[in-house]
Amino acid sequence: MKNIATKCVQAGYKPKNGEPRVAPIVQSTTFYYETPEEMSDLFDLKKSGYFYTRLGNPTMGYLEEKVAALEGGVGAMATASGMSAILIAVTNLCEAGDNFLSMSTIYGGTYNLFNVTLRKLGIECRFFGGEATEAEIEALIDSKTKLIFIETLANPAMLVPDFARIAAVAQKHGIVLMADSTLTTPVICRPIEHGVNIVVHSSTKYLDGHAASVGGIIVDDGKFPYLGNPRYPRFNEPDASYHGMVFAKDAGAAAYITRARVIGMRDFGAQMAPMNAWLTMKGIETLHLRMPRHSSNALAVARMLKGHPAVEWVKYAGLPGDANFDKVQKYFDGGMASGMVTFGIKGGREAAARFQKALRLFAIVTHIADCRSCVLHPASTTHRQLSDTDLIAAGISDNLVRLSVGIEGESDILEDLLNALEESQK
Repeated sequence: MKNIATKCVQAGYKPKNGEPRVAPIVQSTTFYYETPEEMSDLFDLKKSGYFYTRLGNPTMGYLEEKVAALEGGVGAMATASGMSAILIAVTNLCEAGDNFLSMSTIYGGTYNLFNVTLRKLGIECRFFGGEATEAEIEALIDSKTKLIFIETLANPAMLVPDFARIAAVAQKHGIVLMADSTLTTPVICRPIEHGVNIVVHSSTKYLDGHAASVGGIIVDDGKFPYLGNPRYPRFNEPDASYHGMVFAKDAGAAAYITRARVIGMRDFGAQMAPMNAWLTMKGIETLHLRMPRHSSNALAVARMLKGHPAVEWVKYAGLPGDANFDKVQKYFDGGMASGMVTFGIKGGREAAARFQKALRLFAIVTHIADCRSCVLHPASTTHRQLSDTDLIAAGISDNLVRLSVGIEGESDILEDLLNALEESQK
């Protein structure tokens, strides 16, 4: 399968003769084997198979194979949430005393994980601006730097990174490049094609697309040279907690995702539920249909907002004239820029509150990337834990309103927003 639409529908599960056409939900914690030798071989990774759902389950496996196929990776691992995906993805490379780099314009929950929680565990995050030069990024790197983290489309700063520039730095220093591709999905952007080694998603968002299931997923490109790389001793030295396995040698191209599962998932236990995996697969089957509609509706909203007297500024990467427009044409398929639009409303927080209360179609929810349109004021909700300085670094102003534009009719979406904008200025 080469076409992304076909992969959305067909990848991950192929029934055998007489089996269900739709992937089944395997709602079991454990799996039966006839001999102790078979079970021992599974624990030693000598054979593939399922023995305990914390480490793997057929339904989760179907989802993992589907997303790996969509991203062009060697393997994937489903997790309980997007945040658990990021936690396991980063700690699979970092331990106390290590550091990593990250764009500062990232989702507030991720920023707090990096800037507060991981620091308490002895892992330092060094932030750089979205437009940082190669020299500025390189100045943050030392022998203990384990990865560089970016978002394909920053939430809610709406910045698109220059993949080529950042990938060049990562490759020069032999460092893993990791990208959160939640807002773009493989339909719009496949980061591995642009030099990214590890891709993470909050599958809660567009992959599910219906606000029905929480989850996350990690995808391994299978190309990063861990073997013999002095930055990654845990991949090159025998692991005492897993039978002396040397992951870079024994797991080959799948070294990263194998270690994430048998060490990270084993110890953190943040597995996705089979039901959520099944629901997410159902969502992905229409992903290739939904993302163009999200993108076209959002572009129509951005164009309307740009000329409205109640609006101070608009950020939508797919809008001609936007600072990120050229990067959208370079890195995103078909010029699509997903369904999120941010804008600055005249009157700050008070006007933002009036605007939200006046909306009828858009719902005030702590969510994005739903097939239904929703709205939020990040400075007082998702990013309220950040200091004023951190808010500025993350690109969050006091008057920023975030719209997640759904797949409803364009005319109804525009009418709802126009009515609410009028009410906001009273």
